Amino acid sequence: MSDAGPRAGRQPTTGIDSSRTRPLVRAAWEVFVGRVGRIGSTIYGTLLVLTALTASYAAERHHPWKLVELVVCAVLVFWLAYVYANAISSSIERRSHLTLPVVASIANRELGIILAAVGPILALLLGAIGVISERASIWVAIAVGIAALTAQGVRYARAAGLGRLGMAGILVLNVGLGLLVVVLKVALVH
Repeated sequence: MSDAGPRAGRQPTTGIDSSRTRPLVRAAWEVFVGRVGRIGSTIYGTLLVLTALTASYAAERHHPWKLVELVVCAVLVFWLAYVYANAISSSIERRSHLTLPVVASIANRELGIILAAVGPILALLLGAIGVISERASIWVAIAVGIAALTAQGVRYARAAGLGRLGMAGILVLNVGLGLLVVVLKVALVH
């Protein structure tokens, strides 16, 4: 009989219940990169929040709470407009009246637009409450957006079975879109 130690057959304890943390990590990951059925709206939302952040920062430098407010409002207004446009389009295509279940389904599918803003807005809030400087919070928010676009590029390349060259190409495209926003930020602010 071998002695595997006093905890043979049991997982080491870390003080963290992994059965509880897994769903939280998965939920956070789905907010960050979108879940199946919301990936497109998550990418769109990421680009939207980066653009709203850039445009708002150019107008509201040194007013971190106003910046948070503008980004939140822009994301909500664009989400509502997107849901409305898709609901009307669906109604016309089906030649039927709008129904609450159809609108709710579209709103749920496009929720990625709002969820994509969570990470960048949390970064902006760190600047607004003074945990980090306003400038640092802007760059952290942009970095969160660029990281999300990078993760989406890797995810797409794997799903499409692209090789290293294909993955590099999609990463250049996704990250390039995000960096275009950074270039606009620098051009508008300086």
